[in-house]
Amino acid sequence: MFKEFKEFAMRGNVIDMAVGIIIGAAFGKIVTSLVTDVLMPPIGFLLGKMDFSNLFINLSDKTYASLTEAKAAGGVTIAYGVFLNTIIDFVIVAFVLFLVIRQMNRLKRVEQVPPPAPVTKECPFCISLIPIKAVRCPNCTSELKQA
Repeated sequence: MFKEFKEFAMRGNVIDMAVGIIIGAAFGKIVTSLVTDVLMPPIGFLLGKMDFSNLFINLSDKTYASLTEAKAAGGVTIAYGVFLNTIIDFVIVAFVLFLVIRQMNRLKRVEQVPPPAPVTKECPFCISLIPIKAVRCPNCTSELKQA
């Protein structure tokens, strides 16, 4: 059983998938940082110095100045600002994946191999398939012209 597992784990597909997952996780962190630290602060500034990650709806009786304060006090909140950041994060990741897959598909089309040369031809007399180098049809015995 250990030998079978080792063969499975060492196949190219499994290793490729593991590398893809690791790179995807790192890429996700980069995109999250891009959204949280680079994109949202200027957007929030343009919209009146608004911090999207601090937008929340308070469902408890007490009032809180920030989402962090509400969570520290155990208040019940709906953190829709964090949700907005997550949606923007997802849209960026989906768009980048779209671009990567589109480019990969474009490269696959370029690498297409031309179809192999035909190995058979039709007999002009009986319309049966015969080898390309045949000089006489094996079915109707007609003599064929050499091309």
